[in-house]
Amino acid sequence: MTTILRLPAEPAELTLPALLARNTEDHGDLPALSWREGAGWTTLTWREVRRRTAVLAAGYAALGVRRGEQVLMMMGNRPEHWLSDLALTHLGAVPVSVYGTAAAGQIAHIARHSGARFAVVGGADELPRWEPLLADPEAPLEKLVVVEPAAAGAHRTYGSLHASGARIHDPAAFEKAWREIRPDDVLSVLYTSGTTGDPKAVPVTHRMVVANALSLDRVVDLPDHVDHLCYLPFAHIAERMLGIYLPVFRASHVHLCADPAEVAATARELHPAQFFGVPRVWEKLAASVGAALAALPAEQRAAVDAAAETARSHVACRERGEEPPAALEAAYRTARTHVLEPLLALAGFDALVWTASASAPMPLEVTRFWAGFGIVVMDAWGLTETVGVCTANSPTHGFRLGSVGRPLEGIELKVAQDGEILVRGGTVFAGYLRADGTTESATDKDGWFATGDIGRLDEDGFLWLTDRKKEMIVTSTGKNVSPALVENTLKEHPLIGQALVHGDGRSYLVALLVLDAEAAPAWAAGHGVEGPANAADPAVRDEVARAVAAANTRLNRTEQVKRYRLLDEEWGPETGELTPSLKLRRRVIREKYAAELDGLYEG
Repeated sequence: MTTILRLPAEPAELTLPALLARNTEDHGDLPALSWREGAGWTTLTWREVRRRTAVLAAGYAALGVRRGEQVLMMMGNRPEHWLSDLALTHLGAVPVSVYGTAAAGQIAHIARHSGARFAVVGGADELPRWEPLLADPEAPLEKLVVVEPAAAGAHRTYGSLHASGARIHDPAAFEKAWREIRPDDVLSVLYTSGTTGDPKAVPVTHRMVVANALSLDRVVDLPDHVDHLCYLPFAHIAERMLGIYLPVFRASHVHLCADPAEVAATARELHPAQFFGVPRVWEKLAASVGAALAALPAEQRAAVDAAAETARSHVACRERGEEPPAALEAAYRTARTHVLEPLLALAGFDALVWTASASAPMPLEVTRFWAGFGIVVMDAWGLTETVGVCTANSPTHGFRLGSVGRPLEGIELKVAQDGEILVRGGTVFAGYLRADGTTESATDKDGWFATGDIGRLDEDGFLWLTDRKKEMIVTSTGKNVSPALVENTLKEHPLIGQALVHGDGRSYLVALLVLDAEAAPAWAAGHGVEGPANAADPAVRDEVARAVAAANTRLNRTEQVKRYRLLDEEWGPETGELTPSLKLRRRVIREKYAAELDGLYEG
């Protein structure tokens, strides 16, 4: 259990500004926020963060920002974003982060739906998607604030806004504004990433966030004032909680990583105590580490394999709730000290005490891979509509590899007759926000929210996910298939980095497979394959064929993939096949590769 710091009021009465004031009083000299500048890091203490927040709040108030209105932000994981979020919150305004990969049409929808008059954007990359909205008769957008001065043109710059705030800042007005905020006021609105259709607006309140933070800290055991490596988008509920709200609640230290491609290098530098990654992040890290291990001499590989088996046996004892036998404990300590920790140190993972994943089912093979290093990735489950985590595995409260854990305190779960997971509790939202400011109820008369996820609860209360209800494949013979189950089975082979299974209304399943760009060269080197290891290479194609055949032996007949197409080009948010949280946009992929998929059913 993480130490819960002094609470400045009863939990139900707390707001984020009250917690920031507490941090200044109790932990003012501790580091709060760091970001890279040049070759080093710039750091603000909690006292300095609150001072900057007050100045920015004055600047935004002078700009015309009013209590209760939404202000849109698209500027990545940079200090201006983080500090503006807190400043707007202290005014009683509602900061809304927009995914940096959002297309112009998605931004236009959010701008019109939110009624926002102001948006804060990074610079040249963002402006072409935002400037047309200033002349859009359906969007009330009036002004853009631009962080990068060279790109601002005639728009207001963030620097000038901060400077004006410094000139006119009134401490008494700042204190009065945040003290008028109530726990049930909206803290932020999150627009769902839109795997289908337009994003929906999910309002979250101060009360919901504080309740979730308290519940999480009862099952998570972290060092006091722990560091957090912040690299996921703030438009995602996971990073909004992990990168803004929980650090304020815990008075912890946020390191901003502006470029997600640099997260591995940043981890190697910082050696964090906690690390959160969506499944695709853990998959890519595992592929990278696996490729490095494959290049070791045979004798060293054998030592690593033996140490990994010891670590997995140790994890298995803990998973069963048993104390590892003395001999196993001693063997594990030896393996960890002499084999595993030196390897983990190369990745910056040697100091980890808490690792987690959420957003989509984690492939069990990836979980087992990390268990071989003594790292138990604690899978969790939740939605934007539940302020993030509803269920979680816990090193201290029990875990089951492959499950997403037990419900947090204050959360109730049940599974409907068709397998859909229903949830209710204090962190479940009231409904989706309409454009006119009213709420469209999303729960039934008893307060249950239908999540759209299919799963089951076992006899010990652990939740096991199957798939999204709307993504289940129904074959022409009426059989139900979970595409995620089949895809994760296919991806157990290191050469297969991404997979999409297709077959709704068809007599058999087909798949699109994407070659793992990091694992392929290492595999080729280890198997004597010369030249580029790509989808056209006969040896690579033969190995992938064996991988698909092996996966099919672990699937029932309906789930087996009969034909597939191997691709070289990795899918990503930038090219549209993945959401910003790295989930498959199935409709987009099916449309993009319609000819290839249809071809797999010909002949």
